[in-house]
Amino acid sequence: MENAGQELRGARWLGQRIATVIPPRPLDFPTRSRTLAASMGLFDSLAKNALGGMLGGQDPAAMLSSLLSEAGGLSGMMSKFQSAGFGEAFSSWVGTGANQPITPEQMQQAIGLDSLQALAAKVGMRDSTVLPLLAQFLPQVIDKLTPQGQIHEDHPTGSQIQSVLTSVISSSFGGLFGGGR
Repeated sequence: MENAGQELRGARWLGQRIATVIPPRPLDFPTRSRTLAASMGLFDSLAKNALGGMLGGQDPAAMLSSLLSEAGGLSGMMSKFQSAGFGEAFSSWVGTGANQPITPEQMQQAIGLDSLQALAAKVGMRDSTVLPLLAQFLPQVIDKLTPQGQIHEDHPTGSQIQSVLTSVISSSFGGLFGGGR
């Protein structure tokens, strides 16, 4: 052990101490990616279930699809917002810039009391509970359904809406835990 660089069965003599030499393990990116994807998939599922739970167990994508369908698609929804004086806000959600916020009261004026009451009845919630959720999530959903800044698909499919909702919900809930996508 007098020799400072002498190898001793997986250990190296370093002055007065022996430090174990452990070869570095190569990073396994495919495994890490699969683990991350599985974790995010689980998180997406939990976030969707949490929103579904807040909505009385209803499928949020089916509810939003119903709301859009009743309005006449994205163009019909835009017309409702324009008629209520909130066309600029809706246009910001479709456009590529920042989304303008909308209050629950403004949301009610835009979608109409009948549509709001029908939606609230479907989920078994009060109007006053549904409105803040719509005001928070609808701008983000419209934004993600129109990524090029124009309405290309007036009547998005259920799977398109589900994909967008999963992304929006994950981003919103992920922010609570310091993350999000």
